[in-house]
Amino acid sequence: MKLNKPFFVLAPMSDVTDTAFRELVAKYSEHGTPHGGPDVFWTEFVSVDGLLSAGREFLLKNLEYTEREHPIVAQVFGSKPKNFFEVGKLIKKLGFDGIDINMGCPDKSVEKQGAGASLMKNPKLAQEIIKATIEGAGGLPVSIKTRIGYHQENLEGWINALLETKLAAITVHARTRKEMSKVPARWEEVARAVKLAKGTGTLIIGNGDVTNLNDAEKKARETGADGIMIGRAVLGNPWLFNRKSLFQCSQEHWNKKSMEVKEKLRVMVEHAYLFEKKLGKTKNFAVMKKHYKAYVNGFDGAKELRTKLMETKNAREAENAVNIFLNTK
Repeated sequence: MKLNKPFFVLAPMSDVTDTAFRELVAKYSEHGTPHGGPDVFWTEFVSVDGLLSAGREFLLKNLEYTEREHPIVAQVFGSKPKNFFEVGKLIKKLGFDGIDINMGCPDKSVEKQGAGASLMKNPKLAQEIIKATIEGAGGLPVSIKTRIGYHQENLEGWINALLETKLAAITVHARTRKEMSKVPARWEEVARAVKLAKGTGTLIIGNGDVTNLNDAEKKARETGADGIMIGRAVLGNPWLFNRKSLFQCSQEHWNKKSMEVKEKLRVMVEHAYLFEKKLGKTKNFAVMKKHYKAYVNGFDGAKELRTKLMETKNAREAENAVNIFLNTK
């Protein structure tokens, strides 16, 4: 895929960037128009082992997407090169525009499998996985999302090991695995990664603490990154990638000044129904609670409404709670 630089992409986030939420982002950021949408969508990650198991059909729900979401990259995780080879073929068959391997997730259950962030401790295996994926993907761009080190910063050694495999792109989350998200992202490390990758043909995408498109553009200028990945800021804010000036403001600014509370709550209810329709048989509705926390804040009565929403068990109950709230205003 050819992208203008700097480009801005939607981060893969477990139980956040699922098929329902991505559809909303595409709709409300007006993806496909000259001023709207992420330049690339990423799916939430899916286990390569699971995709080759008896539970494959269940997991394939996580890889559903609409045509409006192109270009879209499927993110996967695991530790067995042969499984990445097979899943590379599957991802190509499913019509994705790229495949991304997670080598930065700090979740203990993921690391116990030798996957995610644990691969930073095993560069040889990481390279074998990448090579198997490239071979299986049959020409699809293959990329990595990772961190700047495991216990401590090891950017040069780790990034150089990845660059040897001729990846299409590396997304650098500018923290170590040990730091999780407890400290500010160190964007000077993204700038270092850009220098390391210069002349290799591998794109560097920066990630960590990006608040909006203006902030993304600033970080791209300061670091020289080819692209910027935006994650947590999009929670409760499917309009974030809309390039119209009204929407290039921070979450706090939206909540207090720009967005009508009624409209924001309407979209939240739409989100709940869409989640129920698309994922109701494969995911617990409680997943919507993290979205409620993001949508419902910054206005009078938000705390009380959030409390009510946390008690809801389906979209209808969520809609009723919102209607009662609005009718008492």
